[in-house]
Amino acid sequence: MAADRDLFSYPKYWAECYGTAPFLPMSRQEMKKLGWDSCDIILVVGDAYVDHPSFGMAVVGRMLESQGFRVGIIAQPEWNSKDAFMTLGKPNLFFGVSAGNMDSMINRYTADKKLRHDDAYTPGDIGGKRPDRAVLVYSQRCKEAYKDVPVVIGGIEASLRRIAHYDYWQEKVRRSILFDAKAEILIYGNAERPLIEVAHRLAAGETFDTMQDIRGTAVIRKEPLPGWRGVDSTAIDKIGKIDPIPNPYGADDVACGTFSEFAKEGIDLTQPQIVEAKPIMVQPAKPKPWEQTYVKLPAFEQVSVNKPLYAHASRILHQETNPGCARAIFQRHGDRHIWVNPPAYPLTTEEMDGVFGLPYQRVPHPVYGKEKIPAYEMIKTSVNIMRGCFGGCSFCSITEHEGRIIQSRSQESILKEIEQIRDTVPGFTGVISDLGGPTANMYKLRCKNPKAEQTCRRPSCVYPTICEHMDTDQSPTVDLYRAARKITGVKKVLVASGVRYDLAVEDPNYVRELVQHHVGGYLKIAPEHTEEGPLSKMMKPGMGAYDKFKAMFDKYSKEAGKEQYLIPYFISAHPGTTDQDMVNLALWLKERDFRLDQVQNFYPSPMANATTIYHTELNSLKNLKGNSEKVPVAKGERQRRLHKALLRYHDPKGWPMIREALRNMGLAKLIGKGKTCLVPEETRDELKQKAKPGGQIAVTKHTGMNPVKAALIKKQQQTGKSSGQASFNQGKAKGPASKAK
Repeated sequence: MAADRDLFSYPKYWAECYGTAPFLPMSRQEMKKLGWDSCDIILVVGDAYVDHPSFGMAVVGRMLESQGFRVGIIAQPEWNSKDAFMTLGKPNLFFGVSAGNMDSMINRYTADKKLRHDDAYTPGDIGGKRPDRAVLVYSQRCKEAYKDVPVVIGGIEASLRRIAHYDYWQEKVRRSILFDAKAEILIYGNAERPLIEVAHRLAAGETFDTMQDIRGTAVIRKEPLPGWRGVDSTAIDKIGKIDPIPNPYGADDVACGTFSEFAKEGIDLTQPQIVEAKPIMVQPAKPKPWEQTYVKLPAFEQVSVNKPLYAHASRILHQETNPGCARAIFQRHGDRHIWVNPPAYPLTTEEMDGVFGLPYQRVPHPVYGKEKIPAYEMIKTSVNIMRGCFGGCSFCSITEHEGRIIQSRSQESILKEIEQIRDTVPGFTGVISDLGGPTANMYKLRCKNPKAEQTCRRPSCVYPTICEHMDTDQSPTVDLYRAARKITGVKKVLVASGVRYDLAVEDPNYVRELVQHHVGGYLKIAPEHTEEGPLSKMMKPGMGAYDKFKAMFDKYSKEAGKEQYLIPYFISAHPGTTDQDMVNLALWLKERDFRLDQVQNFYPSPMANATTIYHTELNSLKNLKGNSEKVPVAKGERQRRLHKALLRYHDPKGWPMIREALRNMGLAKLIGKGKTCLVPEETRDELKQKAKPGGQIAVTKHTGMNPVKAALIKKQQQTGKSSGQASFNQGKAKGPASKAK
């Protein structure tokens, strides 16, 4: 799956003569020191500028700099006017706009849509330093500052909004972000390859009118690209199954002729043959069925009001994510269309080494002084060893953004970065805080069949089972761990990235190495749930794999003489989760004495498969039939709060809500002091509080309330005639009052 051109093969832009900047400039004074009269490209970003390869804008900026361009950065600008966007002057080529490492809406709001007051990507952890929908606001201000300068949008916020998408915060389907941003082009996924091509072609005098077919980009068009053939999406996602793509390579094996077969033709292979010279006829390569083909999705106007059509469009989009066989996407918005080119080809190991080997300072820009930036503090001694994830979890955005193809650095490059951390990071204590990536244990793993890899449309390589073509040998990771531990000055190498445990158990040697040398007492893993309903919508393995991994973890910890613990992560209110599922999960946690402090309510991020299920309540992971599966979805603040409270069953704040739910579900037996109980009964203080006006009256044997009076109160409250009375606690009551039901 090789790209046409290496990242570092372009002739350098003329401004290469200015050399490498210590930091990409954020002010005119810095530009003056570098001898610049202007910037060729200005990057506008919602994060503070940290010159480190874990921060997207630093990677993009240094990458463009390596091509010879003069790159400036406007970080977290004041967005209420155009003034801050004119700080560095007018860029010669374009503005590059990104919300930052996080989606600005997820960064600013909790899963319950409450405003956050902190921001890990801002000095001092202060919230409010970026606007809602930062890409739109920044793009508008760039246009106001210099209306004739092109705007290129990218980063995760733009990437996840490239087509019509459900917006959780407005609870409606919004059109592609490119229409609202009024930018010239959108780059999705990891930007290096398409961005470098755009920059060099603009520098050569081209316009965006001639750059409509660059992989990894989206543009607005009136009609499809000339010469491309289209297919309607409904012809692809047929009832019953998705049509397989024909193998463009033909048969894998071609049998050789034998001597006897040639003898029949009068040819003696033991004698030299006299062959008449003839011109060689070269047969043109047979076009692959996905080349120069686009899929026409239902229009924005249709998917915005028709949930089955929205689910269908989402399903098609997720089939077109493999760079080897993806088709372009074409979706009408009014009298124009969004044209999404196939994904960019993944980076080779040599290219990855080049990107991570750029001259990063590995610290925040000096303008921030001694202010701490929490996101930097967390990763300053960590090393990213790979990109991508073939897990395909439906709630995760990695597939839509980075893709399923694993892109790994060489061991030499990784070890060199560890040495740089040792030698340059202030206050380094000898501990590498993480050696990982999107997942800890997919380093150098890939499909063992290149032809299958190029044509595969599976959304996950490990669900519902691990693909037979999937390489599960984690020897390269074990070798890397051992080499990292040997580096002089390194005392400990931790693995803090999530471990895909269903993959890990396929290689016990890896689990042993991880557990005995790279766990700092606790290891975080993410089973996400215990019940089949939500797990099937998450595309996560069952608890059998977790149990197997835990047994190995405990065994190897004991062998090493270490007391270590697994810390499981779970998601509440995920599509497919019923109240009973959450009760079962809570009981599982209580039985094992897990008391979770940090829990996550499902957050519907744009374009994720799980978000589609949340919005439509249809299982878009399967073919959409006339009797499509209706998926239970926790919507509304009350039910989402209940699911979160059940996940934190040990927190007294949630007990009143849990008790009410258990009684309504006919599970009052789970309320009490027994080992099988989930929450205790109400205390005397709670009962007194409920008896007050405006409180809730718990009808139990302790209240002494007459059953007739209790029934009367209940009836009054149901009819709304007694708003001043305490509310009757519905459900199965105990003692004499139970007859009131």
